[in-house]
Amino acid sequence: MGLLTNRVERNEIKAGDHIYTYRAIFAYSHHGIFVGGSKVVHFTRVEGSSDAADEISGLSSSCPIFPDCGFRLPNSGVVLSCLDCFLRNGSLYNFEYGVSPSVFLSKVRGGTCSTAVSDPPEMVIHRAMHLLQNGFGNYDVFQNNCEDFALYCKTGLLTLDRLGVGRSGQASSVVGAPLAALLSSPLKLLIPSPIGLATVTAGMYCMSRYATDIGVRSDVIKVAVEDLAVNFGWGSSNGAIVEHEDSNHSIDR
Repeated sequence: MGLLTNRVERNEIKAGDHIYTYRAIFAYSHHGIFVGGSKVVHFTRVEGSSDAADEISGLSSSCPIFPDCGFRLPNSGVVLSCLDCFLRNGSLYNFEYGVSPSVFLSKVRGGTCSTAVSDPPEMVIHRAMHLLQNGFGNYDVFQNNCEDFALYCKTGLLTLDRLGVGRSGQASSVVGAPLAALLSSPLKLLIPSPIGLATVTAGMYCMSRYATDIGVRSDVIKVAVEDLAVNFGWGSSNGAIVEHEDSNHSIDR
């Protein structure tokens, strides 16, 4: 993997890796957790859109190799599929964790890396398999999407702000690009050069992406997967269970 691409070969990925592939001619990427045995756990819409129907149709039980490909609980968007059905003839990419700020900012496209550090593979796989059996709430393209699912499995981090953008780098890119263009518009009078204005706009875009990365945000907490339903509002509890006592994030109830 490098600055230009995170593309990898199948023999390079390991159980617990956060992988992704591009859909619709690179219009967006779909993310999941590789759990080993050529299986991927990922999160998609349950119903309500043509994209959801298209995604689920590619994960049907008609997979000729793995009978359990496409397994999911009723009304849950968390799906187990084989690697072939997950990729759907697309290329394979490995999401990077623990990158430096300079490397993060050098990535023009969001949804490829994070400054946050990944937890051990065993914990990542445990979270993914637990969510396969218990769900991950309602899919939301800006606040709770497939990348958010994979980011949580890798780090255990949740966003406190339910009204803002989620942890997804793709979502922050969608929001950040027009925001950067809007904020740089008044500078047209001060920066007559189109190249100079484009440079400033690009800089604002990269900084807006960086500010929403879970590795630098202050509005995230580490929550045990067993207590995740409470934090999504599926049940009631007296407080959140923090996975690691040495975590820098905490929440007061």
